[in-house]
Amino acid sequence: MNGVTTAVEHIVEGDRAGIRLDVVLSSLNPELTRSRLQKLIGTGEILVNGEQSKANYRVKEGDHITLRIPEPEALEIKGEEIPLDIIFEDRDILVVNKPQGMVVHPAAGNYSGTLVNALVEHCEDLSGINGVIRPGIVHRIDKDTSGLLVVAKNDRAHLGLANQIKDHRVNRRYLALVHGNIQEPRGIIEAPIGRDPKDRKKMAVVTRNSKPALTRYRVMERFGDYTLIECELETGRTHQIRVHLAFLGHPVAGDPVYGPKKNPLNLKGQALHAYQLEFEHPVTGEFMEFRADLPPGLAKIIDQMRGKDRQP
Repeated sequence: MNGVTTAVEHIVEGDRAGIRLDVVLSSLNPELTRSRLQKLIGTGEILVNGEQSKANYRVKEGDHITLRIPEPEALEIKGEEIPLDIIFEDRDILVVNKPQGMVVHPAAGNYSGTLVNALVEHCEDLSGINGVIRPGIVHRIDKDTSGLLVVAKNDRAHLGLANQIKDHRVNRRYLALVHGNIQEPRGIIEAPIGRDPKDRKKMAVVTRNSKPALTRYRVMERFGDYTLIECELETGRTHQIRVHLAFLGHPVAGDPVYGPKKNPLNLKGQALHAYQLEFEHPVTGEFMEFRADLPPGLAKIIDQMRGKDRQP
């Protein structure tokens, strides 16, 4: 550990008794996200009556909580001169159109060439709330999904955006080309998502150890063997759209994980694009709306389908 700031102490009052420890701390320390507090609890930086506790511990009146926040680690991610398709930028946020094939933040096997490497080079500073590996990253999309992401350039913007996502006030819409002909013009997929018990690298619709997930969709165009749909996320689970559409029986085209192994369209990754993003500016409160065109390769395939197999 790089050293610790002066400990923050709280004594639980009667009106907070019976509430989860992480929830109480979130209200007492609004500058820290709940996920950050849960990590601090897990690493023993938060003690209750001098002892390590769990995030779901129900506090009691008179409990003595000690909170120790490690000093921020020095940023070790190297900036790289990688072209960015920046849709909007001011001193608080940046909206970028991520290309297919780019990893959002460094992880095992991908410590360079990521969106974060590009952002570190482009920006003088980024929000440090998510740590050294994910500076500024408020939400993410998969490596082989293209489209819009909003990035926080300071902690105030990060907390504001995170709260909007938590309260379902950020509208994220995707275009997906899926296998099969979806008959219903629109629908809702409400099915919990968790780790696939048969393959821990995958997600699946499961009832145990899962979280609620809801995806809305509507048909845009039908092409016989494929359907172009718009999806809107009500929640933001890992691989949510891909898992839900596979569960529906219409996996995303080009998805080797949740769809067929054969790829007759020769797609380089799943045909999924985050094309619309709406939110309130976390500092000014201004309503903001952004759109990004389909990547050229996918747009060309859809144009070819329109010319050959388009249905009324």
